[in-house]
Amino acid sequence: MKQIIGIGNALVDALFKVPSDDILSDLNLPKGSMQLLDKERYNTICERVSGHPVELRTGGSAGNATLCYAKLGGEAAFIGKIGKDSNGTFFSGERALQGVRPIELFDALPTGVAMTFITPDGQRTFGTHLGAAVTMMAGELRQEWFEGYDYFFIEGYLVQNHALIETAVNMAHAAGAKVCLDLASYNIIEEDHEFFEHLLEKTDIVFANEEESFAMTHQTPDDALDTLAKVCEIAVVKVGARGAMAKSGDHKVTIPAVKVPEVVDTTGAGDFFAGGFLFALGNGGTLEDALQQGARCSSEVIQVLGTKLEDSVWEKLRTN
Repeated sequence: MKQIIGIGNALVDALFKVPSDDILSDLNLPKGSMQLLDKERYNTICERVSGHPVELRTGGSAGNATLCYAKLGGEAAFIGKIGKDSNGTFFSGERALQGVRPIELFDALPTGVAMTFITPDGQRTFGTHLGAAVTMMAGELRQEWFEGYDYFFIEGYLVQNHALIETAVNMAHAAGAKVCLDLASYNIIEEDHEFFEHLLEKTDIVFANEEESFAMTHQTPDDALDTLAKVCEIAVVKVGARGAMAKSGDHKVTIPAVKVPEVVDTTGAGDFFAGGFLFALGNGGTLEDALQQGARCSSEVIQVLGTKLEDSVWEKLRTN
């Protein structure tokens, strides 16, 4: 069985269900985006939502993808940096329960928090204060961490640190791992397009949704898939309720979306898709098998608040 190691922002998701888009406008958070918050703006938003019901989950794109991979029965590890605070303790404890081997670095800054606002349509909007996560540096990485892993998963949210990503990718390739990149958010791509182009040249498997693929290529999803597949060994483009498609060389596969009774929260949908896809692929599945498993995992997580699925759901996903 193939193993996966991910690197990303070690975050605690603070989940807020809001009745409308109005609070997003009040907080100047574009719906569906991920906005990085400095300490002052983070504190301001905390004051604004003080008293509002909140639920905590482990978060971060790579953290969610490795969680899914581990829960399906694979071996997974995650590299991230946290603070020595209550959120850091929560993050570490949950990682252990999830079966993901933590490779933890620590900083004096507080653990990062992703304030996640979920509107009635299930869409999520992030206001993220990276805290300790942003202090992870290239010089802290160790080659031995990557040895023995078949997949190395990067979240696009981390690419602002070019040196860290370059070093991690080089170490992963030196260890014989395939580099898997989730493009993460359209606005992040727009702000750092040149580096994303460079990173794709070193990427074996790329994941994108419709908005991200357009931000990367300025093309429709089908054309974007073709363009990405010319650069990467495997390209995956997800088109929401219309399903998903993957291409490797000249081989293209398209699947419909899994219908669900109700979309509660889309947090982690893309991450679980990637985790499920890679797990199936790593266990000898075809591109279609991988797309189907990704879609099943994604369909389950959007029916709950956050990324915590019941054991019975994981058992169902493992046996399908």
